[in-house]
Amino acid sequence: MLVRINSSTSGEIIMFAQHARRLFEIIGKECTARGVFTKEQLPEAVAKLQFAVDEEKKDLHKAERKAREEGVYADEENADDEDHKSGRAGIHLGQRAHPLIHLMEWTLKEDGFILWEAEKDF
Repeated sequence: MLVRINSSTSGEIIMFAQHARRLFEIIGKECTARGVFTKEQLPEAVAKLQFAVDEEKKDLHKAERKAREEGVYADEENADDEDHKSGRAGIHLGQRAHPLIHLMEWTLKEDGFILWEAEKDF
């Protein structure tokens, strides 16, 4: 299922419901079929998403450092993983969150709001 996220001023994002759910849970929004981020809610939503992205980055760096110290390299651990065989790395929170963060920031600059819509609650 897809979720359409529309800015009153800055455009639209479409994402899979499972990914939107994770972002909305971080923000503290219910994953209803329709909803809104008001201009008053946007600064806090951006801050929560950015904090979660930054925390994940720290955790990834710690894990990489620990693996290097132990002599285990991520490439060796995941050599059988299809994504690594093809040269693709896993998708991180930041890659999913940044389009929404940017949409929210632009909408906030232009004093707008964001609506979302899906087939059903997700």
